[in-house]
Amino acid sequence: MTESGTTQPTVQEIIATLKDKPGALLPILHGIQDTLGYIPADCVPDIAAGLSLSRAEVHGVISFYHYFRDTPPGKQTIHLCRAESCQAMGAKQLEEHVKSKLGIGFHETTADGKFSLEPVYCLGNCACSPAMQIGKEIYGRVTADSFDATITTTEASA
Repeated sequence: MTESGTTQPTVQEIIATLKDKPGALLPILHGIQDTLGYIPADCVPDIAAGLSLSRAEVHGVISFYHYFRDTPPGKQTIHLCRAESCQAMGAKQLEEHVKSKLGIGFHETTADGKFSLEPVYCLGNCACSPAMQIGKEIYGRVTADSFDATITTTEASA
């Protein structure tokens, strides 16, 4: 069965459940991403039809909000904090290291599908800047070395 065939009933159910809510597009997009991990491109026509919108309108919202993904996420998502406190404590240098180490930029997934990299604008861990989150675990005072050690441990436990 194709990916479209496996996701189609799920997407149709989400659309049917939420289409009558005021401002239904965002709840539908969140529902699909929360369920599937991303919003497959082949769902856009169904969403548009269900809400009497154009495909361009739906695609425009998906591409405007960085939260929404149109590709499957990695097994683990790394969120790097980009808030002021983390920036003041070296987050930019950490970001450069992480991108180099993983070979990807923000909103991308490693070729092996292990990691996705996403920016976040505060993890609430300002006293321990710079911070990152992998899965549900938050890490503080992250350095290039501690990042490398953390992803090595994360890969081993995955």
